[in-house]
Amino acid sequence: MQALETAPHPDTANHKIWNNLRIVLYILGALILFLFALDLLVSSLQHLGGTVGETILLATSNPFAGLFIGLLITAMLQSSSTTTALVVAFVASGAMTLESAIPIIMGANVGTTITSMIVSLGFISRKKEFRRAVSAGSYHVFFNLLTVFVLFPLEYYYSFLSTISFRIAHYFFKPSAVAVKEEVSHSWSGFSPLTDLLHRLIPSPFVLAVLALALLFSSILIFRKLISDLLRAKSPEAFSRFFFKNQIKSFSWGLLTTAAIRSSTITTSVVVPIVANKIATLRQAAPFIMGANVGTTITAFIAAILNTNTASAISIAIAHFLFNLIGVILFFPIPVLRRLPIELANGLGKITLQYRLAGFLFLLLTFFFIPFSLIYFNQDSIQTYHLTYETRAADNSQSFYRIVARMDKRKQSGEWSQFPGELPVTGEEPSLIYPVSVQNNTLFVGEKMFLLDRPGFCWDGEDEKGLYNACIDKILKQMQVSSQTFDSVYICTVKYAASKDSVTHRYYISAPLRLMLQHDVLRSDSITINTEKVVKFDVQ
Repeated sequence: MQALETAPHPDTANHKIWNNLRIVLYILGALILFLFALDLLVSSLQHLGGTVGETILLATSNPFAGLFIGLLITAMLQSSSTTTALVVAFVASGAMTLESAIPIIMGANVGTTITSMIVSLGFISRKKEFRRAVSAGSYHVFFNLLTVFVLFPLEYYYSFLSTISFRIAHYFFKPSAVAVKEEVSHSWSGFSPLTDLLHRLIPSPFVLAVLALALLFSSILIFRKLISDLLRAKSPEAFSRFFFKNQIKSFSWGLLTTAAIRSSTITTSVVVPIVANKIATLRQAAPFIMGANVGTTITAFIAAILNTNTASAISIAIAHFLFNLIGVILFFPIPVLRRLPIELANGLGKITLQYRLAGFLFLLLTFFFIPFSLIYFNQDSIQTYHLTYETRAADNSQSFYRIVARMDKRKQSGEWSQFPGELPVTGEEPSLIYPVSVQNNTLFVGEKMFLLDRPGFCWDGEDEKGLYNACIDKILKQMQVSSQTFDSVYICTVKYAASKDSVTHRYYISAPLRLMLQHDVLRSDSITINTEKVVKFDVQ
């Protein structure tokens, strides 16, 4: 009888198995919900049309505005993972360019730190704990701010992150003029029946976009709850011994834990009470926070992998990873730089001993006053041109198309969006999008390049039509087009090696504005068979 009484219950092992299986099913369910929400969001954005895309492009064309938008959205949602997934969806749908998306990603990295600062303010009634809590909460803020201070100017002036990430993605995708598809693309074909059904049942793409965003946020919240419940099951002392034993282990666990949760908010917020209660020091916890910064990039990679139809979607995920990785490379291995964010955080913590409202003032300055000031002083950095072209063939038939050219005057990069017809139509989408950039005296339009050098200068190149030879024929001091006078107009001739009809292309390029004013197609006997010419020009 005694043996029977002390024997383990036969259902105990089965209970553990089913409990583990239940957790795995919950995690898989949250992952499927995340993927479905992302697919629904991309398709909804494509249904919204060109008007919304135009609004988004205008709102994010100023990199300082993009930085603040990313910061504000993430601060409100309390999740950088949601913001980055949303940005990838915008880029994949063609509503946002890579150059406009990177400042938003930077802002999201700063915005996600507001949670740990808010958690630290919860210790305001306990003086010494409040100082340590503010130090722990502000470390994440200072770490990301210092990374932004280093990388944002490099991106703003030299397109540092966008260039590197684009070149890495270029191994898999070859960029050119991007044709905008009429049909809606899906992240994964398995979701297409349900997504198409929702579009038929709910005809408003805006409502579906809001629904998709809510589902996206909910899936991340489910991941948070599952992991945070597991973390709370352990005592803080056990948590500290397990995660903060040494710097490498601390960094690794920060990376892995945040990658599993797909949000650095919860992992960095857990660190605040641990440091406040002296269970671990800020120096021990700092590598964990750095690892969390890298681990949170997994969400952008998942979202981008499912949108591999666009190189920019992959590029933005790579840029997000590089931003966080470079921050770690700067402030982890080098002792002097490693102490910098720690000393700044400890300094703010000491100030809060004398002035309790210093933490609130720091929040207002970091998340509101400074970003708004940067936007105000840099609001005129984007130049937009609206051009209407008349195309006239040899039989005198004519047609029209329009180009909306946006150029960042500091970075000398942007895009040309081509629209059919002479007059704008509500809700229209561009038929082609040309990435445009200027390096030294070279203008890149899609795969074609124009070297604005002396007359007689020639070069070889290759674009979607094949190999070509190009030469600068002459430089016009002035050219009258559409009642406008343009200075320094370069006339460039292009001949393709594999051309069967031996035609020559002649381009008239405005050097100061980096715009094409006219394009002639000539036969071998110099007879013009097709002409595209600007007939209307507006500056905004």
